[in-house]
Amino acid sequence: MTKANSLTGSASGAGGTLAEALRRATAELAAAGVPSPRVDAELLAAHLLGETPGRIRALAFTDVPAPQGYAALVSERAARVPLQHLTGKAHFRYLELSVGPGVFVPRPETETVAQLAIDAARRAGPAKVVDLGTGSGAIAAAVASEVPAAEVHAVELSPLAFAWAERNLAPLGVHLVLEDLRTALPGHESSFDVVVSNPPYIPAEAVPNEPEAAEHDPAMALYGGGADGLELPMAAARTAARLLTEGGYFVMEHAEVQAPAIARLLADDPAWTDVQSHRDLNDRPRATSAVRRPAPKTCPSERMKT
Repeated sequence: MTKANSLTGSASGAGGTLAEALRRATAELAAAGVPSPRVDAELLAAHLLGETPGRIRALAFTDVPAPQGYAALVSERAARVPLQHLTGKAHFRYLELSVGPGVFVPRPETETVAQLAIDAARRAGPAKVVDLGTGSGAIAAAVASEVPAAEVHAVELSPLAFAWAERNLAPLGVHLVLEDLRTALPGHESSFDVVVSNPPYIPAEAVPNEPEAAEHDPAMALYGGGADGLELPMAAARTAARLLTEGGYFVMEHAEVQAPAIARLLADDPAWTDVQSHRDLNDRPRATSAVRRPAPKTCPSERMKT
């Protein structure tokens, strides 16, 4: 459907005026428990009409008809199909990413994790950065676009997620590989300045409250392994220790309840120093960072004994 076609024709044939359709959609989405019903109603209309949400709000004061297919799209959103799956895009920081079934939809909370990695990359100068478990490529794309001098790598194991990441990262020159974050990038040991990760971290018995996550985000992107969900996060930390140069920076997202355990595990590991907890946009402990400790020096007398 073209924008011109969607804005023509009788209002009755398209389900009434845009204003009426927005009111009905908002009520339907609110009844379904969608957290932001009016915003989602406007975004779906904007998607069909090829307009901005602001333009949709302006058009709602006119007699413009509702776009063809709008009611069906609203019904899918009311069934808690993620908004991003219906529009095919997700906004992350300054980027518009392609997303859909088979890939984890990036969340606003992760933007603070990306900021920590971006800040570290800027401090490192011409930095070499890797995003372990990149999913849609959100963090890697943010680093590559905001720190253009950085050499950015990304690792993803899921072939479905890899396809979405490839679409998002290829234009930015990111080096994307289909590998397991537990064993990723052999041959790159001690060469990265920054390692960032948003690994799967939900405990095995925990089910996300939101239907959008529980029913549509791939399980491979959600569950971290083990009763506490920390198997993959700590595997990411071990890989980071292997890949980072001395003084390199590691930052990882996690659930707020996991912050104390992850901080303790990193602090107890001789590979790390300067362990810090970081809060997200909702003031919840969402990430933990650490600095790669220099390897212990071996004195000449000790080398002679071996």
